[in-house]
Amino acid sequence: MKSNNIYINRELSWLNFNARVLQEAADERVPLLERLRFAGIFSNNLDEFFKVRYATVKRVAMNNEASEKELGVHAKELLEEITKEVIELQEKSLQIIASITKELEKEQIFMVNEKTLLPEHETFVNTYFYDKVRPALFTIILNDLEKFPQLKDDVAYLAVKMTLKEDDKKALGVQKFFSSRAYKEKIQYALIELPNTLNRFIELPQVGDKHYIIMIDDVIRFCLHKIFNIFHYESLTANMIKITRDAELDIDDDLSKSFIEKLSTSVEDRRKGEPVRFVYDKMIDPDTLHFLYDKMGIVNTDSVIPGGRYHNRRDFMNFPSLGRTDLTYAPIQPLPVKGLNSQESLLKKITEKDYLQFTPYHTFSNIIWFLREAALDPKVKSVKITIYRLAKNSQVVNSLINAVKNGKKVTVQIELQARFDEESNIRYAEQLKAEGVKLIFGVRGLKVHSKICVIERKEGKELKRYGFISTGNFNESTAKIYTDYTLFTANQDILKEVNKVFNFFETNYNVQKYKHLIVSPHYTKKVLRKLIDEEIKNAKAGKEAYIKLKMNNITSYKMIDKLYEASRAGVKIQMIVRGICCLVPGIEGMSENIEVISIVDKFLEHPRLFIFGNEGNPKVFISSADWMTRNLSFRVEVGCPIYDEAIKQELLDTFEIGWADNVKARLISQTQDNTYRPHNLPALRSQVALYEYYQHKNKLTD
Repeated sequence: MKSNNIYINRELSWLNFNARVLQEAADERVPLLERLRFAGIFSNNLDEFFKVRYATVKRVAMNNEASEKELGVHAKELLEEITKEVIELQEKSLQIIASITKELEKEQIFMVNEKTLLPEHETFVNTYFYDKVRPALFTIILNDLEKFPQLKDDVAYLAVKMTLKEDDKKALGVQKFFSSRAYKEKIQYALIELPNTLNRFIELPQVGDKHYIIMIDDVIRFCLHKIFNIFHYESLTANMIKITRDAELDIDDDLSKSFIEKLSTSVEDRRKGEPVRFVYDKMIDPDTLHFLYDKMGIVNTDSVIPGGRYHNRRDFMNFPSLGRTDLTYAPIQPLPVKGLNSQESLLKKITEKDYLQFTPYHTFSNIIWFLREAALDPKVKSVKITIYRLAKNSQVVNSLINAVKNGKKVTVQIELQARFDEESNIRYAEQLKAEGVKLIFGVRGLKVHSKICVIERKEGKELKRYGFISTGNFNESTAKIYTDYTLFTANQDILKEVNKVFNFFETNYNVQKYKHLIVSPHYTKKVLRKLIDEEIKNAKAGKEAYIKLKMNNITSYKMIDKLYEASRAGVKIQMIVRGICCLVPGIEGMSENIEVISIVDKFLEHPRLFIFGNEGNPKVFISSADWMTRNLSFRVEVGCPIYDEAIKQELLDTFEIGWADNVKARLISQTQDNTYRPHNLPALRSQVALYEYYQHKNKLTD
């Protein structure tokens, strides 16, 4: 595949990130059950990659003229390279899972299948099948169907091949249920849809101190003859297949429909999206595979991947713990933010100074506390908040409804096109609307990805604002596993500009101006380039010049070029990039002053933190924006300056702790080999060190 030394291809860089996730599954230092769950995360990530990124490249491939310009390489070559990489990663993941399974046996945990099932478990499995599994099954005989069924991309299927006995009386006896043509054929094909309403992993009765687990797939295989008992067959085989569909939303422009109606229709149509990946058990009979190819219309631009016996390995994320806390990470107890006490008024505390919350090291409950207090305080007149992804049973939504019931004017900007959360957000939007919340559905052509909230409180004759700005979603579930910063502030200059962002949502023809916030799509790229230029100027003047960046992804070639320019000028650049990194560090004459690491560990690294040296008086910003073209130009994002010196130092400390990681940090380089940073003693695992940092901080007296 054509490549260059200036940028790393976005899709291949993402696959390299997912390889780091797979490294966690292979790492013997990680508790066994956590390793299995990382294998599930790897699989889940890959599913989303094919639904979104692979599907996008496939669309581009259909327009040959545009492909080179949009991707930097020929799209068809890229599709082939992706498929090759994925096959290698899939094979590695199978080997890792097999290795983990053997290690589990040493811990008296055994994975069994239909062939290794113990005799003492057969009655349990048969009963479970009749009571739980069989009523939930969809079994489709394929030969006589005029049209192949629409396969779902969130479930796996068993592809069944039956070789029937000829001239069998039993077969003839049931012939009236099927067409005569089907029974002229000796081979019958069927599909069994695995029920996603049941747990994939079934705990069998213990035998002594031994735990046994069987997958629902193998329960079905064990009872396969019970499903097809009306047929008289010579042989019966079942192999797993799985399909992934294009998840892009195509929203119509029918002016007679509301946006929610259009989006609901589009989400429904997604289930019928074009297939972009077909995964099959490599032990499947060739005749069965060719039958499926033909009936499903699989073409050469689809990624066809031979796999193992089990698909949808994302379910390993929910592998049962079996009470074995010694095989999982010890849970941490989220800490209070120093200086905040739930027995006091949070608004009063914020009036005195700014506070920084860093979840999951800190408790997320401060956000709920803030919204609850605003809902009850008679002096609070309005609440405005942006919503991108919410928990299943959201306390945030409950608090907002509580505010409405107490007479507050509540405005919610909810992003209905948050990928894979569209249905959830539509339900929440309808619930909020029914309760009297004023809803805003963003700006045409832009996703609203900012994480902001502002309230107005009547104090004397004036309205005073309080609020918070975050790098992550207001989601109490993901806050337990995603690391994110949230700034609570009563800084009136900052909050006046936060209010301007909400004004832009409602009157987006009127582009606001900002002195403090860094707001996409109009200003982020310009402001960041200016900040980089200042460091370049300082470096050329012989002054100390540095940039420290923490983010999820960097793909914008224009921003990468600017960092290359800074590197050539002598600016020292340190970057912590969890995911995609199209920048190539350490190349002489281009990026020798740039170092990049990636940290993959127990928690998902999610904050965006930008630090610029500024001649010894660092400028520090937290932001919702990665350095991707979509975040800089096609989303509403908000970056916030940190003016409180103590919080500024706290953020600098957290960056340095991350940068010092020599246990979970990988070096990002041109070779893309995910080499761990050299392990110098003492070992420092940044996520552990950060928790200890905040424990120590809370013990200190002011």
